[in-house]
Amino acid sequence: MKVGIVGLPNAGKSTLFNALTKGGAQTGDYPFTTIEPNVAIAEVPDQRLEKIAATVRSSKLEPATISFHDIAGLVKGASEGEGLGNQFLASIRETDAICHVVRCHEDSGVPHPDGRVDPLADIETIETELILSDYDQVERRLPRVAKQAKSGDAEAIAEHGWLQAVFEALAAGRPARSVPVPDAAPNAVVNLQALTTKPILYVANVDEGDGEVPEVVASHAAASGAGAVAVSARIEGELAELDPAEAEEMRESYGVEGSGLDRLVRGAYDLLDLLTFFTAGEDKEAVARPLRRGATALEAAGTIHTEIMEAFVKAEVVGWEQLVENGGYSQARDKGQLRIEGRDYVVQDGDVITIKV
Repeated sequence: MKVGIVGLPNAGKSTLFNALTKGGAQTGDYPFTTIEPNVAIAEVPDQRLEKIAATVRSSKLEPATISFHDIAGLVKGASEGEGLGNQFLASIRETDAICHVVRCHEDSGVPHPDGRVDPLADIETIETELILSDYDQVERRLPRVAKQAKSGDAEAIAEHGWLQAVFEALAAGRPARSVPVPDAAPNAVVNLQALTTKPILYVANVDEGDGEVPEVVASHAAASGAGAVAVSARIEGELAELDPAEAEEMRESYGVEGSGLDRLVRGAYDLLDLLTFFTAGEDKEAVARPLRRGATALEAAGTIHTEIMEAFVKAEVVGWEQLVENGGYSQARDKGQLRIEGRDYVVQDGDVITIKV
């Protein structure tokens, strides 16, 4: 999963990136410190994985990961090439979701591009540029799809109708995600590659000790169907330099519950509607695997390897708590808690699955 960290210059993107991934991105109090996107792979903390591994005596732990892309700061006029406009927008298109860092702190040592701290205005600046970019994208694609629709192709006709509705929504200042995708044109979103179809998680970069998302950001997120979390990028940056025990002590002194990474990951998972299932065996890796909520055992097999998916016969499934409480697969099987499921079984969060081929 690729998550693009975006925001206005000096919003705290690179500081947050370093805090969450220890990726060593350059930071600074001037615009465009980031030019080429910084990329780092962050492990997703999950205590369930450790308990599963200990229970079945796995040789190694392999947590789920998220790829964070720290993208250059956007400025007003980016859709027309201002700042690093086109380069910035192209970088966002390659991500699955957008983590929008919004400055909510009052640190006078970090200048704001517009000379004031106004979270809602900052949000609207970036969202306007994304909408304008998508508007141009739709304008270019509409004639091509209209031509295909004239041939009577049912999918092209449905996509053309959707594009027209998206065009009207964007003209009214609404994102493309506000227009439902027709069942007859399932590939319409992929074909368009619109920025405003991507799910958004707002990260309020708050002052030291603040643990709540400011009301103005929370309200905007709720109204637009987005997620929102509060993180002090500066504090998380300091904590990242400490060992875990010292970091936890300092968090308590600041009144901060949990790490910024935990909150961001939980928000990203909720945003993309992901769950985690596990695979584990004795003297083998215990692996945490992200999966789209509602996916089947066959699709879960595909995340392990396409050959396993093709050779799928059945799945042995047990809930992680039942596995740990019983002390292993054999004991869970003896108590009837390890089940045999077919390819259409809908995977549940926390399932420990063994695919039989």
